[in-house]
Amino acid sequence: MNQQLDQRARVLLKTLVERYISDGQPVGSRALSRQSGLELSPATIRNVMSDLEELGLIASPHTSAGRIPTALGYRLFVDTLLTVRPLEQTEVREIEHHIQPDEPRRVLATASQLLSELTHFAGIVVTPKRDAVKIRQIEFVSLSDKRVLLIIVTDNGDVQNRILFTQHHYTPAELVTASNYLNHHCVGLAFADVVDHLRAELVQLRQDMSDLMNAAINVSQQAMADDGSNYLISGERNLLEVDDLSSNMGRLRELFKLFEQKSGLVQLLDMSNRAEGVQLFIGGESGMATLDECSVVSAPYEANGKILGTIAVIGPTRMAYERVIPIVDVTARLLSSALSSN
Repeated sequence: MNQQLDQRARVLLKTLVERYISDGQPVGSRALSRQSGLELSPATIRNVMSDLEELGLIASPHTSAGRIPTALGYRLFVDTLLTVRPLEQTEVREIEHHIQPDEPRRVLATASQLLSELTHFAGIVVTPKRDAVKIRQIEFVSLSDKRVLLIIVTDNGDVQNRILFTQHHYTPAELVTASNYLNHHCVGLAFADVVDHLRAELVQLRQDMSDLMNAAINVSQQAMADDGSNYLISGERNLLEVDDLSSNMGRLRELFKLFEQKSGLVQLLDMSNRAEGVQLFIGGESGMATLDECSVVSAPYEANGKILGTIAVIGPTRMAYERVIPIVDVTARLLSSALSSN
């Protein structure tokens, strides 16, 4: 497609896209003549605009003589015409200040909020899949006669706390024994493998200890299921303030339903795990009709060289790509660094 455009067509397309992103109004030939820096007659500009429209790169809204970019026009702009501006060092330090090594869930939540605050769109972080997470440590702590706190630490540094309501009062010594037993049999195993591994072993224990172990396993499974294949989202309400989206409330409702259902969006964002660096899905490229008027800018994050999930920004196709792309890129890198330090 780019080979079909001569230099003046590329300059005019770049000018048109930048102007439309800036003010959201269809761009006419007079504005292009003033801002492109090309000394072309209005007639020549109209001819070039007509050619760009035939190529599907721009379109003419019904009520205006001006043109706006199509999804294909945005794609050509992003791939060949966009000049990405690196973030200012003060902005990088600000992100770094907020994304510090911490309990992983809090770090991921912070990253989601930062993406939203910096772009004024929706910030998303897909959390690591639980079936790949392994147990590092298990501990029981007595809270009262028949309440026990179960603490589970996973190999990625995540900490889960769950309260067990028991029929039997356990002494501190019994809880230490139970902790040692589970650590001996479970450390290094994925949650999905713990039940099968322990089923035969638990038969050998006396009934009250077996009950405590089974309760711990059941609560652990529930905790992992609640958090499994999930994502954290911040700032989705920002999209209500975006004129390009709020003018179509039906489509906006579908978008919020997509956020609630999660599975389709997670599947789309998982594609970023198989690519290096920032990925863009513009309009229909996502394969999801709900996102036809949106763009998704995503990047994978990792810990110690292992990819864990994806971060993303979702906003209108009319977004400042030269700013959003480096925000997503830098946040992914700093998030990876923070998680690797845990």
